[in-house]
Amino acid sequence: MSHFRVFFKKEMVEHIRTYKLLIMLVVFFIFGIMNPLTAKLTPELLEKFMPEGVLISLPEPSSIDSWAQFYKNITQMGLIVTVLVFSSVLSSELSKGTLINLLTKGLSRTAVIMGKFAAMLTIWTASLATAFVTTWGYTVFLFSDDYSANLFSSVFCLWLFGVFILAVLLCSSTLAASSYGALLLTGAAAVCLAILNIFPKAWKYNPLSLAGKNMELVTNSIMFSSLSYAIGVTVAAAIALLAAAVLIFKRKQL
Repeated sequence: MSHFRVFFKKEMVEHIRTYKLLIMLVVFFIFGIMNPLTAKLTPELLEKFMPEGVLISLPEPSSIDSWAQFYKNITQMGLIVTVLVFSSVLSSELSKGTLINLLTKGLSRTAVIMGKFAAMLTIWTASLATAFVTTWGYTVFLFSDDYSANLFSSVFCLWLFGVFILAVLLCSSTLAASSYGALLLTGAAAVCLAILNIFPKAWKYNPLSLAGKNMELVTNSIMFSSLSYAIGVTVAAAIALLAAAVLIFKRKQL
């Protein structure tokens, strides 16, 4: 446990010094501001720039539109930024030799994997919370309606999917020799999940549902309990991926 704490602190300090924490917080804060503003201004901009004589009838924007922008931006750009920021989480230290020096001095390889994952998880959680709180604040200010429901359960699902993606990335980093290889393996895993959704009943168990059914939760189209199997599979898969990352890293020749 002492090895884990020391390495976790070391990871957090490094993420601060390399501006990874700052980049994540700033990017997600910008998303948080953009979501309600985009929902509010898009109808006005469309009406302004439509060709003269062309009439278009758009519904009055609501909080639903703001949260639709939130989940669109985070599931697309937000997760991509997160994966890119952490893509070299293991390969960079191995190439520089800094991690080898620590391991030869008695640092546990399990502590390395778990410390890195805990640091990534902390930053992902803080970044998503930043975007969520910012979006929520501006949405309440701009849209005085009660159309949006299940906000916390829907963002929890997105958070859990992000945890799963980080586990995939870290496990891929133990297998690949470079950050590009880790990105390729992580992308391949995401594609496989998308292919699984071709089968109608697969979404019930597919981790990708946690990042694709958010707006259905917000609009009360589905119940949170309908995602219980997907949540269970995602948690089990994340734990299995972390266990695999530890076992692979222990056997990896550095």
